Amino acid sequence: MQTVDHKDILTRFKNGDLGREQAAALLTGAHPDSEARHAPLTTAVAPPRAAVSQPPPARALTTAPAGGGPPLPADGYAITALHGRFPDADGLDAFWHTAVLGGRDAGRRTSGSPAGAGAGAGAGAGDFDAVFFGLTPQDAALMDPQERLLLEVLWQTLETAGCTGARLDTLTAADGEPRAVGVYVAHDPLGRAAVAQAPAGDAPAAAGAGVTLPARLSTLLDLRGPGHCVGGGGAAFLVALHQALSALRAGECGAALVGAVGLQPGPARRHPQGAEGGQGVGAVLLRPLAAALAAGDTVHAVVRATAVAHPGRRAREAAADRLARRALAAAGVTAAGVGLRETETTVAATTGDTGAATGLAALVRAVLQLRHGTLLPAPGDSSAAPWARPHDQSGRELPRRATVAVRPTAGSPAAHVLLEEPPRRGPEPIAAGPAGPAAASGELVLLSAPTPEHLAATARRLADRVLPADAVEHGTQDGRRLLAALARELRLGRAVRDCRLAVVARDTGELGAALRAFAEDQAGAGDQDRAGDRAGAGGLAGAGGLDGAGGLAGAGGLDGAGGLAGAGDRAGAGGLDGAEDRDGAGDRAGAGDRAGAGDRDGAGDGDRAEDRAGAGDQDRAGDQDRADDRAGAGAGGARGSVRCADLRGAQGPGVLFGELPETRAYLAALWRGRRLDALARLWLAGVDVSAADTAGAAPVLALPTSALLRRPLREAGCPATDGPTPS
Repeated sequence: MQTVDHKDILTRFKNGDLGREQAAALLTGAHPDSEARHAPLTTAVAPPRAAVSQPPPARALTTAPAGGGPPLPADGYAITALHGRFPDADGLDAFWHTAVLGGRDAGRRTSGSPAGAGAGAGAGAGDFDAVFFGLTPQDAALMDPQERLLLEVLWQTLETAGCTGARLDTLTAADGEPRAVGVYVAHDPLGRAAVAQAPAGDAPAAAGAGVTLPARLSTLLDLRGPGHCVGGGGAAFLVALHQALSALRAGECGAALVGAVGLQPGPARRHPQGAEGGQGVGAVLLRPLAAALAAGDTVHAVVRATAVAHPGRRAREAAADRLARRALAAAGVTAAGVGLRETETTVAATTGDTGAATGLAALVRAVLQLRHGTLLPAPGDSSAAPWARPHDQSGRELPRRATVAVRPTAGSPAAHVLLEEPPRRGPEPIAAGPAGPAAASGELVLLSAPTPEHLAATARRLADRVLPADAVEHGTQDGRRLLAALARELRLGRAVRDCRLAVVARDTGELGAALRAFAEDQAGAGDQDRAGDRAGAGGLAGAGGLDGAGGLAGAGGLDGAGGLAGAGDRAGAGGLDGAEDRDGAGDRAGAGDRAGAGDRDGAGDGDRAEDRAGAGDQDRAGDQDRADDRAGAGAGGARGSVRCADLRGAQGPGVLFGELPETRAYLAALWRGRRLDALARLWLAGVDVSAADTAGAAPVLALPTSALLRRPLREAGCPATDGPTPS
């Protein structure tokens, strides 16, 4: 066997020629049956090179793709979500419109721009929704404006990817830790005024201080991956992205959020000559491509390679050319195979000088051009042009590719990123909903928010953007399939909050009408102190929930016909009385059969849970009309009406302790048996029923993000004269 010194092994590991396990085996003298044992070894010192992030070989997956079949081989890292706000563009659709115009119509405002906040990323930097993120107005006012903007876009990026709810727990590190999402951010120099205003040692005062920013953001979002902060320079975002890919390669996280914010002095508008005054904020979510395809994620683009280096004393152009060669070589791509090159110069006409967000703006431009198959006007050009896919010498079609590069400035590095359009897949049909009698029972749609105001605004946004009244075909098969996909996405992709809504609908038209009626009812009620006047009609009835037939009455339990008499009256130590006993049926297993965590299933026997809430129990429940009756009059309203609860004043874990495996098995059985009314009651009583509905694979459905109700921080905590600004 050839002898190799430890220095050479470490050099090869650092350069990426050896994996972690291979290097450990060679250093310890243990040679397991692996390719490391037979790998050719050399003591030659590797030449200096720029840092290059190259995707590792695809690993075997335990999850099949959404369409079934074996996992798809894939290299690279998928951009599964992106979100951003730039001058004259509050959102990516508006940004694309602005970019297509090629510098014209600079004053255009989009209909989606916040009223009074302008369309720039930083025009509304003084407005913030502290309540949504669980902060006091005082804490929010002490945060640097850049931190507040980053917090918003990181959350919205996660929501766009469907990863703020149960799916977030599936993003695991190599050691199995859930919610392992890295946070890598780039920002301009943070202001010190807010820190100086706070008492010494006050925790909120340190919120925006330098390297603590990723940790602060991770704490607020409850993310458990690594993180790093890159301050200043046009390439800062691309450097942060490069570091995030290194963490993904090492298995330190299952996904990575990479965000950037640049707030340059001056008005938030575009400058064709790239002058100062531009603003931008945004983020992307990265996952290994193979894992993203297997999970059914939306893949906007693929990062094939990145390269980062300081130029030293060399000319900026020479450093940029060097990195371009390194990135192309890492991906096995020639310069002729790249059809688009985005730089700080091409971005300037759209966004102006956006500081640390310059690389972000360039990457967003490249991704949108890959998505639309359209090349934006270059500086001096008048219009966009179609982007044809290239072909090799044999005529085989190749994917579109783009590079994003930012040259170094004084004291900052250069960075280069190679992007590729995602693998072409056939159209992914919306997952089929239930058929036959099950279809007649409809779908249970669950929605939650931190306050009743947020709940109403989010319901309105969902109805208007996904379920427009003039575009819904009532009762069609496509409508039912969309309804099933939408209900599933809300359960798995959204965080569970204290103010909750439940509605059973048979098609998208019925759901849209119910959500609009709910939003209008909340808006007409005005002050939440008058919510008790709507008790029994599906409106809010105080902090504890609903009053009336089958509605919630108080923080702890359900009152009314067939409802729970309280959290502790029928549920033992974490257990619960039979679901049908609460419905008034009275002929199924009673409290002694199901009460208690260990008594309900014995040793967690799922079969008994299936017997109580599965297909056999569904048959004994009679026909579907009786189920409709229980979901209607017995639950506080007719089918299609909204039931809601405000649990902010609730004490304790509620009627069920969701961490018990027996509880999860019971809830899963309710979903399999389609006991929608029982699930709705538990949801409104404070139980998280969403995570138990994980059977089957389905593609992620893009939905509008939750409504943010921004208020001027100077008025935060005081009665608003003009009300919050939904966004």
